[in-house]
Amino acid sequence: MNLTSAQTAPSAVHPGRLYLVPAPLDFGCDQQTELQDCLPNGTLAIAAKLGHWICESAKSTRAYLKRIDALYPLGQALQSMTITELPHEVHKKGDHAVPFDARPLLRAALHGHDIGLISEAGTPAVADPGSSVVRAAHDLGLQVVPLVGPASLLLSLAASGLNGQNFAFVGYLPQEAAARAQRLRELESLALKTGQTQIWIETPYRNEAMLRSLLQSLQHNTRLAVCSGLTLAHARCQSATVKIWKHRPPELDNATPAVFAIGR
Repeated sequence: MNLTSAQTAPSAVHPGRLYLVPAPLDFGCDQQTELQDCLPNGTLAIAAKLGHWICESAKSTRAYLKRIDALYPLGQALQSMTITELPHEVHKKGDHAVPFDARPLLRAALHGHDIGLISEAGTPAVADPGSSVVRAAHDLGLQVVPLVGPASLLLSLAASGLNGQNFAFVGYLPQEAAARAQRLRELESLALKTGQTQIWIETPYRNEAMLRSLLQSLQHNTRLAVCSGLTLAHARCQSATVKIWKHRPPELDNATPAVFAIGR
């Protein structure tokens, strides 16, 4: 079915909006942060009213909504909500690596219902899937409303002491050791030449391998920042030259989400 803004809902129906709903950064962590400590009341209140969701995982979305319900009673029972997961390929490979028409996921908005887009942690569509849904909403003439909440990349950049005027998020680095080391040297060369901070994330269980590779591959005077457990009680943001880190490595484990950044 070809969905366009001109042929979707009856003219009497005012279309709903697509809300980009942030989630706390404690997904998969042993500890959970208090929602009101990392998310504004306005964000939580809007999320509590939504009955239609597009998400990475229905299970984690329901768990998050239960936490919201303890602060702001949900507008309807969880069992009656429409919670639609993004396709597995989009989740794993990213919106721009897999051709995907997300317009059918937005039918409810065309019939007047507000929809929430959510990822498992942080802001949807930023270092997480969801941009295909946002793009489809714009193509259908729907209003897109980003809500305020934690974004690990910006929190890490602000705490790094690195260049916040010129930076690039480069996603995930290669898993294989030799390819990862080569990519690190490429990013370092770019950072040192241009002054552009290079930022990336890693699956927590590879944190220590990433740190070892960084200390082995980078030049002594390159500045490395590592931020982990952001918004949690044990959050740490550490920044120093590689030379210093070799004598005093950052505290990092293989269970806590981390953001890495290098620059000069």
